[in-house]
Amino acid sequence: MATISSGIAAGAGGSFPLPHSWTLGDLQRHLGGIPADRVRLYPLPGTGLPDDADQTQASGPGLCELVDGVLVEKVMGTLESLVAMEVAFALRTWLDLHPLGVVLGADGLLQLGPQLVRGPDVSFLRWERFPGRRLPVERVWAVAPDLAVEVLSPGNTPAEMERKVADYLGAGARLVWIIDPPTRTAVAHTAGAPGNPSPTVIDATGELHGGDVLPGFTLKLATIFRGQGR
Repeated sequence: MATISSGIAAGAGGSFPLPHSWTLGDLQRHLGGIPADRVRLYPLPGTGLPDDADQTQASGPGLCELVDGVLVEKVMGTLESLVAMEVAFALRTWLDLHPLGVVLGADGLLQLGPQLVRGPDVSFLRWERFPGRRLPVERVWAVAPDLAVEVLSPGNTPAEMERKVADYLGAGARLVWIIDPPTRTAVAHTAGAPGNPSPTVIDATGELHGGDVLPGFTLKLATIFRGQGR
């Protein structure tokens, strides 16, 4: 299994030590300024574990990620789901001819640190991440994606997305695509020097490239957004 790491260390007993002086506003800012109604209060913020993120899927509606021991609801509407499916379909079709790894959807939870679990809208993991090409039997995989794809929703904040990119690259991802349906554009973040990823802005007439992660793979943004109509 690939080694995982988190940019923020957990405290004693495996919990993230929220400062005693923090307010709900401080917690919101720490999580990227997200709306309070996306923050779950159980388990107690700062004490959540990877299994808690999985249990939210098993016990009720809504997907949750775990950020520094805090359960945070993912936001993804129908349009965002449509775009994510187009990306996943293109990747899966390409992989039929180039069997380099596996593709997961938004409910494919990946543990990136002791109290950090992300569910990219689409993710690709090369077979090299899995010894003997055996997929994990755990419900939450303790492995970083080679490619993480996030489709922006109205409820996402810039700070939240910056943190997501940092989490993915910090855990060992090599490529992150952030796709913006309203503008039909995207930003590609490629792993580079530590703390200095190189973003590339792709306009509506451009295309995504797989780089070293998916050599030869390209996907026109016009193809991704074809389901939106004109």
